[in-house]
Amino acid sequence: MKSVKFYFSLLLSAVMLSVAMPAMAQDEAQAEAQAQAEIEAIAEVAEAEAVAVVDEGAEAAVAASVQGTQGRDNADIDAEFSVGKALSDFVDQSGFKGFAEDWRFAVMILISFVLLYLAIVKQFEPLLLMPIAFGMLLTNLPGADMFHSEFFAGGHVHWDNFALGSAGLLDYLYLGVKLGIYPCLIFIGVGAMTDFAPLIANPKSLLLGAAAQIGIFATFLGALALGFNYWESGSIGIIGGADGPTAIYLTSKLAPHLLGPIAVAAYSYMALVPVIQPPIMKLLTTDKERKIEMKQLRSVSKREKIIFPIVITVIIAILLPSAAPLIGCLMLGNLMKECGVTERLSKTVQNELMNIVTIFLGISVGATTTADSFLNWQTLGILTLGVVAFSCGSASGVLLAKLMNLFSKEKINPLIGSAGVSAVPMAARVSQTVGQKYNPGNFLLMHAMGPNVAGVIGSAVAAGILLAFLPI
Repeated sequence: MKSVKFYFSLLLSAVMLSVAMPAMAQDEAQAEAQAQAEIEAIAEVAEAEAVAVVDEGAEAAVAASVQGTQGRDNADIDAEFSVGKALSDFVDQSGFKGFAEDWRFAVMILISFVLLYLAIVKQFEPLLLMPIAFGMLLTNLPGADMFHSEFFAGGHVHWDNFALGSAGLLDYLYLGVKLGIYPCLIFIGVGAMTDFAPLIANPKSLLLGAAAQIGIFATFLGALALGFNYWESGSIGIIGGADGPTAIYLTSKLAPHLLGPIAVAAYSYMALVPVIQPPIMKLLTTDKERKIEMKQLRSVSKREKIIFPIVITVIIAILLPSAAPLIGCLMLGNLMKECGVTERLSKTVQNELMNIVTIFLGISVGATTTADSFLNWQTLGILTLGVVAFSCGSASGVLLAKLMNLFSKEKINPLIGSAGVSAVPMAARVSQTVGQKYNPGNFLLMHAMGPNVAGVIGSAVAAGILLAFLPI
């Protein structure tokens, strides 16, 4: 009987426990949820207070910078003044201390002098190389604080530094590069100065311009093999397009820390077109091929010239939206030139706008050539790969022209294939000069302009491809 009572009480306790457990679990869950809510509320309050403290600190710093010397008393200076301290402060604030602490400042200034010499005396792309060289000079003057690379660290603009008023002149000018404004404005001017009639009259020359972009992708693979990452390799490869604004536009997005060396390499090799291309052209062609005479191009109607930039913009922007900014600006400038109703705008973008933006672009790019970014093994690799990219682009155009002659009734002089790089119009002039050496009666300039302007489109498309496949 006693055992029956024991088991009965045990069973009753189990039943009561099973009934009470859901309630207890529910109470425990409610208590836990309430505790979590209290913790989140406390965290939100703490975060709000922290943000408020930071905002107050930033506002105080901005207010202090805005207030400046207002309300200060001369006695503050008079009480602490001494001749020795004044001389010591002067030496500390001068650039001499900077030279003593870091010898690389002097090296970079000497490099800027060399580039100024090449631009002014040797006339190597002076319109852009001279501002770049002077920007390099300004950014490497110790103590001037005109450019701060840390404001753009990590590929982003740190706007809080600008709000504190600590930015220098070149920091503000560089925003036009970083935000992709200057290269696109340059392309409007390039479009207004470009005649696409030779390309329209001979559409086959578009293939030669496309072939010259092989140098971009070949160098991209070469840079990867040398240890550069995808984004750096894409920026280095674009040097092969021989298009300075495109190189700057792409590099500012993919690898801004390499902007200085890549821009210097791009514009230096553009200036060296008459030196680099002729040996390649002679090596890949026979004497007979260099003497090939081409028929005069047909005349292109005004309607064709107007329709062309509109159609190209639509097609490329739909197929490759990432290339739309460069192609759109290029074709806008060309449409201004060809439509006949915006002559004043066309002249403005060809002259005033082009000149102003060129100055700002050159100085801003030069500002990025600090000692840290320029005096390293990477720069040497970039300069070497730049030559490879440019040479491969020139050779690819020549080789494709030779291949096309195997299937074409009307022979193409392979010399015009080297003009597929977008150094307009210098590359076309080199084709004309080399061609006339072997056949004085041969006039290749207008034929070479076809692949030359096609190269401008091709380099912009290549930049768009790299932007599309390399996530920023």
